[in-house]
Amino acid sequence: MNINRKIQTKVSEYARYFPVTAILGPRQCGKTTLAKTWLAEQPASHYLDLELPSDVARLAEPEDYLRRHRDHIVCLDEIQRVPELFRVLRGLCDETGSPGQFMVLGSASPTLLRQSSETLAGRIGFIELTPFVEEEIGAENQSRLWLRGGFPRSYLAPSDGMSRAWLDSFIQTFLERDIPQLGIRVPAITLRQFWEMCAHLHGDLWNHAKVASSLGVTGKTVGHYLRILEQAYMVRRLSPCAVNVKKRLVKSPRVYLRDTGILHRLLRLDSFDDLDGHPVRGNSWEGYVIEQIAAAVPDAELSFYRTSAGAEIDLLIRRRNKLVAVEIKASSSPRLERGFWSALDDVQPDQSWVAAPVGAPFALSETVTVAPPAVICNALNS
Repeated sequence: MNINRKIQTKVSEYARYFPVTAILGPRQCGKTTLAKTWLAEQPASHYLDLELPSDVARLAEPEDYLRRHRDHIVCLDEIQRVPELFRVLRGLCDETGSPGQFMVLGSASPTLLRQSSETLAGRIGFIELTPFVEEEIGAENQSRLWLRGGFPRSYLAPSDGMSRAWLDSFIQTFLERDIPQLGIRVPAITLRQFWEMCAHLHGDLWNHAKVASSLGVTGKTVGHYLRILEQAYMVRRLSPCAVNVKKRLVKSPRVYLRDTGILHRLLRLDSFDDLDGHPVRGNSWEGYVIEQIAAAVPDAELSFYRTSAGAEIDLLIRRRNKLVAVEIKASSSPRLERGFWSALDDVQPDQSWVAAPVGAPFALSETVTVAPPAVICNALNS
């Protein structure tokens, strides 16, 4: 199945402006496929996979090698494996200053982000590639995307069983190979226990002390583990909003696993029958919707609103001087609590939605519309 990635146009725009275009995202999300598809459309391109010893050997004298290909756009895949290349790229970029000289692909790591940002400041544009989202695969495939997640080989697997097998392999490889390759020294079994705990707490208010006590580690260590998964695009930390209201607001963030396929696999939820009977169902849908919206408006500021008195909005989206409220319900006949209406009075958003698994939007009140995620995403970009 050929699925067009929504950021492909953005890649072209960045390549026309920046000397270096960086595509970042989790492993196996489709960065290499996207890059090769885009490179095939260019007049001249050259691709190197820095996980292959033969390609790394070609860069024994990187400056000379890259100069010989100055008439090509050169793509360096898995560049975090050879971070010393960033200084070479800076020198070559500065010789001409022309856009579209290099493309770099990388799985997120602290070293990659820090070195590329510092060394190539003003010369590099960053684009995040997520796993598949509804805009790419069609809203009619929502159930499959929610259950399996958006990693291409999980979503496109010929059966749910093969999807689960791929996710098991991905999780094991991530813990046993990918994390150590980033120079992070955390035992795989320890990080898996933490990841599974994040799955059980998916969408709940995050309590550092409680998690630390459960794992038998310090709060500082829990923070370190959480940053590892954040920087690898495995979890999202959603902060409480800082709107100027005279209310006592909660200060703890919410933590979500960014891919619902991984969430369901860590919790051993193999089908919708399993999911329907599990307490995480509502929060699973909540995380799914948040990722659809985050991908649709990557430049937006996302937060949630909750007071100590119980007024609450699941998602606030601030973008272009506009504030949008989204309550998220996993029912096709959503019922809203008093706390939501109270929160609307506090926040006074420009638009208010309820994201639910419905076929078509309908008005819940004069100011609140129930709609599927795709409709809300389109409205945010209109």
